[in-house]
Amino acid sequence: MRYHFIGIGGIGISGLAKYMHYRGHDVSGSDIKESVITRKLEAEGLRVSIPQQASNIQHPECVIHSAIIKDDNVEVLEARARGIKVIPRREALLEILHDSKVYAVAGAHGKSTTSAILSSIMHGSAIIGAEAKAFGSNVRYCSESDVLIFEADESDGSFLNSNPYCAIVTNAEPEHMEYYNYDEVRFFNSYREFIRKAPFRVINAEDPFLATIDFEAVRLYPSRDITNIEYFLRDDEPHTRFDLQHYGSFEVWGFGEHIALDAALAILTALQSMNVDEVRENLRCYKGIKKRFDLLSVTPSSVIIDDYGHHPTEIRATLDSINIYAKLKKMTRTTAIWQPHKYSRTLDNMDAFLNCFEGVDALIILPVWAAGESVQDIDFEKEFSRYNVTMAHKVSRRGSDIVLIKDDTIIATLNEGIIVGFGAGDITYQMRGE
Repeated sequence: MRYHFIGIGGIGISGLAKYMHYRGHDVSGSDIKESVITRKLEAEGLRVSIPQQASNIQHPECVIHSAIIKDDNVEVLEARARGIKVIPRREALLEILHDSKVYAVAGAHGKSTTSAILSSIMHGSAIIGAEAKAFGSNVRYCSESDVLIFEADESDGSFLNSNPYCAIVTNAEPEHMEYYNYDEVRFFNSYREFIRKAPFRVINAEDPFLATIDFEAVRLYPSRDITNIEYFLRDDEPHTRFDLQHYGSFEVWGFGEHIALDAALAILTALQSMNVDEVRENLRCYKGIKKRFDLLSVTPSSVIIDDYGHHPTEIRATLDSINIYAKLKKMTRTTAIWQPHKYSRTLDNMDAFLNCFEGVDALIILPVWAAGESVQDIDFEKEFSRYNVTMAHKVSRRGSDIVLIKDDTIIATLNEGIIVGFGAGDITYQMRGE
């Protein structure tokens, strides 16, 4: 078929576009501006138009758009005027995933990591909300298998349309509550329905909500099932070694109890169809994912890390991992650079944000990445005054240095200790000097 994707520069919808391209469909797309993702799509042979305009709708049989695209988008209006089917990404999943054996990974935190780990262990296709370093993309296509590892998104309820053969759930902490009208009953019922849909289930049974699930499932109890956790460096790269239940020892890239938990869920999932020795060996193929504890520069005096953490729980978990890394590297200073993501998330979790940076030696705060939301007044300098706070407009990478910029003037240079950037906006490109 001929598909056109509006908002193709987003990580989620770009994954669907690439997957359909690999399956032999004719795929085009558009976005409001060029990006690293759109350039990679073009390099792989997809037709990408910049900016969005009515003439981009040529002869598609179906138009698929991301969640942020509104009904008055010029391409949406043009397609509908011509009688072309127009559907949001969440509805498109029903069409795209219906004939696959989908291992759907959901959760407020850790789903990208768990999906990438599982894709390293199991053979099959994968669509992940981040770039897996093992295969250098957010998509892998395997025509010889009907297995598909899929990162299922709860932010717009689309995980309910993921056709899960297996539902893997890392946790169910309330997040994206604006979509659920701040109704926790509706939020948790969505998770319950997602889990119910799958004939096979693997869950973190120590999560407060998941502990209430009464469906048949493989249950992981991290505090008793994961033991003897050790952390070590191999060629300056972080690794965790742990024992899982009666299966023995495993090694996985990354630091922290949360990494062991994500890996354990992936291992228990894979063990339903693979032997333990193959699982243990394939787990070593996991090399991390882009923007998750992503080591950009390592020198004797400094380490630059890019991390996607944009929720207090994620930021705290990464900082705990950085404390481990700092001890092994014998570094004594940590500087956090935070680009708040969305006004709604920042305000909804302000108390947790105020506490999650505990222990950093300096905190740099960038302007909020609004993601289409209206600007709201937040006095970050006052709210975070107990930290050593610097307000900056942007940062830039200069070799092994990070420079802070305000009003187009460099106000400081960071080149000592561990420097970590947090956020789901464009901070990743700033930290990389792109």
